[in-house]
Amino acid sequence: MPDVTLIPGDGIGPEITDATLRVLEATGLEWNWDRQLGGMAAVDAAGDPLPEATLESIRRTRLALKGPLTTPVGGGFRSINVALRKEFELFANVRPAKTIVPGGRFDGVDIVMVRENLEGLYIGQEQWVEVNGDPHGRAESVAVVTRTGAERVVRYAFEYALTHGRRKVTLVHKANILKNTSGLFLEVGREVAAEYAGRVECNDLIVDNCAMQLVMYPERFDVLVTTNLFGDILS
Repeated sequence: MPDVTLIPGDGIGPEITDATLRVLEATGLEWNWDRQLGGMAAVDAAGDPLPEATLESIRRTRLALKGPLTTPVGGGFRSINVALRKEFELFANVRPAKTIVPGGRFDGVDIVMVRENLEGLYIGQEQWVEVNGDPHGRAESVAVVTRTGAERVVRYAFEYALTHGRRKVTLVHKANILKNTSGLFLEVGREVAAEYAGRVECNDLIVDNCAMQLVMYPERFDVLVTTNLFGDILS
C-alpha cells in the first residue's frame, strides 16, 4: 500500500478532495494517506501556509495529492503552488484536456498542455521603485528564461509525445515582441525539435493566435509546450 501525502487544501479544496477520494476508492486500490496542511488551513492551525511537516511528508512519500489552495490577491503570502514547484524542482506542469462525452460543440478534443513551471513572469520576481516620493510609484517584474530551463521542458514535451503515441508538438511563444525571453524559448524549442524530426511533427504559434485557434479549432492541437504564464492562461 503506497504512502501518499494528502493536502485537502482550503476553500473548495476539502470538498473537491473528498470527491476525488471517493473516485479513487471506487477503483478498489488502496493508499495510505498522510494528511497534511497547506494554505489558509495551515495558517489557521500552524501560522504557516506551508509547514515544514508538509514538506517533510512529501519528501518521504515522493507523491502528493493536493486540493486547491488560496493565494491572497494583491498582498499576503505568495502562492503555495509556486513554493512547492520550486522546492521540488517540478519544472513541467502537464495539463490534459479531452472530450469525454460526445455530442457537444467540440468532439475529438485531446490536448496536452506542457507548461514550464519554474521560470518566466510567473516566478513573482518583483520590486517597487519610488517615483516622485511615492514608494509604490512604479512596479517592476522580471521575466527569466534560461536555455537550460527551456530545453528541459521542450524535451520533456517531445519525449511525452513519443511515449504516448502523440504526433505533434506546438511551441507557443511571443517572440515577435519579447525577442530575448520568448525568442530564446523559441530558438531552443526549434533546436530540440530538430532532434525529433521524422518522429514527432513540430510547429510554432504566437500565443494570441494560439488562443484564438484553441477556441475555434481545438481538435487541431495535440501537445503544446510554452512558458509559465502563457501556459497558465491558455490551459
